[in-house]
Amino acid sequence: MKSPVVKRSIVVAGHKTSVSLEEAFWNGMKEISGLRNMTLSELVGEIDGNRQQGNLSSAIRLFVLDYFRTRAMPTAAPDGLRPQA
Repeated sequence: MKSPVVKRSIVVAGHKTSVSLEEAFWNGMKEISGLRNMTLSELVGEIDGNRQQGNLSSAIRLFVLDYFRTRAMPTAAPDGLRPQA
């Protein structure tokens, strides 16, 4: 059975590195970089520069998750709770 994790090489801040991610995360990063009018390498460089800990693959997964989670949530009420219908 083929692994759902795809390993790709990418240049980050002038250095070639490899990143292993599931195809859904690669697709999410491509979508985000396109919406921001930046290259995939530029986006990964931004994620790498802002990560506090952990490896780059984990930082990318968390970034993509947070990006789409934020877009999916309605505007939060002042107390941080979702508005009720």
